[in-house]
Amino acid sequence: MATQHSRSAARLMMAPAVILLLGWMLVPLTMTLWFSFRRYLPLRGGDLGWAGFDNFTRFVTSSAFWPSVQTTLVIVGGVLVITIVLGVLLALLLDQPMWGQGIVRILVIAPFFVMPTVSALVWKNMFMDPTNGLLAHLWRLFGADPIAWLSEVPTTSIVMIVSWQWLPFATLILLTAVQSLDREQLEAAEMDGASPLSRFTYIILPHLGRAITIVLLIQTIFLLSIFAEIFVTTGGAFGTRTLTYLIFQRVLESQNVGLGSAGGVYAIILANIVAIFLMRIVGKNLDR
Repeated sequence: MATQHSRSAARLMMAPAVILLLGWMLVPLTMTLWFSFRRYLPLRGGDLGWAGFDNFTRFVTSSAFWPSVQTTLVIVGGVLVITIVLGVLLALLLDQPMWGQGIVRILVIAPFFVMPTVSALVWKNMFMDPTNGLLAHLWRLFGADPIAWLSEVPTTSIVMIVSWQWLPFATLILLTAVQSLDREQLEAAEMDGASPLSRFTYIILPHLGRAITIVLLIQTIFLLSIFAEIFVTTGGAFGTRTLTYLIFQRVLESQNVGLGSAGGVYAIILANIVAIFLMRIVGKNLDR
């Protein structure tokens, strides 16, 4: 049993790491808040003084704000649905005994280790190119006209690219949960005459609830800041400009650090709202 002395020693040893992490998070956040209340234009005179809430008002009332929020939520929601549904199916498939099972698992997980920029370029040039892309040749094979994916269905294309990258993560978490399932329970249900669909609905799916919750929370945190895939493929055009990309345009393209910092504050607020919503809806699974 830990004594008061050992607990104090543990806190003392953890203090440097905690202080470093707090500084790592609080310093950028404090600077963002500071600049959000300033008129800071690096190429037009630098810090031009106090702006108050003018940056926040200008950012939220711009014609691009609400469409960017909507696009962000659509992409996040689409990726979550695809990765969780396909992740469950792949996890169940990879749990079955097969020849070369280890190699298959490595190949399924491999896309997660590809840089977002690289994966976006691969999809853009090798798959979605309307002239020489693999999907264009497939369309011609069936006598159909190729689709210019990134201009005709841009949001769907972004969802496909990001889903391909995040599917291995969901599969890995869900596969771990599937492998921890009590096999005797499944065998008993099978002996009682339960169909495969019934076993999945009443035994497997409830068991995966905690893992699905973890996938939802972790992926949502990262997907809300999606940027590289959009920058490489559409450049924010064709209605694919997310909130993160809008902030990038305000800071780097418009050279308005104050306005971009105000957008960063809105992004933090949006991330917290979504996280709280998810925790209230599915977070109860974490207590099981």
